[in-house]
Amino acid sequence: MENKMLTLADNLKSLRDEKKQLEDKLKNINSQIDETDYRLAIAMAESETQNFTHSGTMFCLTTKMRVSPLVEQKSYLFEELKNKGYGDLVYETVNSNSLSAFVKEQMAENNDTLPNWLIGLVRVFEKTTVTVRKTSK
Repeated sequence: MENKMLTLADNLKSLRDEKKQLEDKLKNINSQIDETDYRLAIAMAESETQNFTHSGTMFCLTTKMRVSPLVEQKSYLFEELKNKGYGDLVYETVNSNSLSAFVKEQMAENNDTLPNWLIGLVRVFEKTTVTVRKTSK
């Protein structure tokens, strides 16, 4: 094999390995942030401290309401929001991987061409990339 290709392959593998390590580290840091934030909020609430400044940074105890739909009622909630005039809150999405798999199936059933009803609704393109997998020695 060409030396340039092997060098690029090594570089790609190294970069992907580094990316994975950084993603794992970020996940760990986010977990530590959540835990520390929770513990600080409890300490502030117990001492009835609304805010304080330390090392040039102000820390404020805040409460935010968060709401998520009940999974089994999500469709009904969306319909009710639309019926009550709040449809702009509803965003329908399609997972891109699922859509790609669906379109691939539809094309396979249609002599490898996009069915007419999908023309103008989806953009089909190919992306060439290199898959990297560990091998056993």
